[in-house]
Amino acid sequence: MSNNNTGIDRRIRKSKLALKDSLISLMQHKDFREISITDIVERADLNRGTFYKHYQYKEELLEEVMEDVIADLILSYREPYKNVETFTINELTASVIKIFEHVANYANIYTLILKSNAWPKLLERICNELKKLPLEDLEDYRPNPKINKELASSYQAYAILGMIIEWVNTGFTYSADYMAEQLLEIINNKSVHAVFKINHTFKQE
Repeated sequence: MSNNNTGIDRRIRKSKLALKDSLISLMQHKDFREISITDIVERADLNRGTFYKHYQYKEELLEEVMEDVIADLILSYREPYKNVETFTINELTASVIKIFEHVANYANIYTLILKSNAWPKLLERICNELKKLPLEDLEDYRPNPKINKELASSYQAYAILGMIIEWVNTGFTYSADYMAEQLLEIINNKSVHAVFKINHTFKQE
């Protein structure tokens, strides 16, 4: 009986994945409002009955795709500290930073979000998750007692999101590993005592 259920579960996952991939593929070329359930099932090589076994409306399918992205984002963000009691930034290695692997795995979706204004709510949710995760997960998220932790969390979230946006807009020029290494270098770069030479060319304008 358990083997039977396993087989059924596998078929369900396979069908759902095909429908999700179909929707994402269609959204590369068409506005969501213009996509029909027939379009989705034909691209997925499934019948309408299979669609209605899992979803009532195409909006439900879209919502599940969004939930998949958010769930994987959370897992990837938590990867560096999922099995430890304490978390030290200075001991962090690029190999445990998985957020860019997450973006690469969902490259089509991130490209849609940023280049075609699809799923504006999803971009907002991603940003909100990046802001709240350190506040929820790290008990003493206070890099400096003078710093407002909510503002510090927002600063970090938008910094990571900025790197993601740049990466997507450049067509994923760099590898996920390189992006992780760069993030780590940026985090560890202490600019408090840095001295910068001013480029005075801007004064000529």
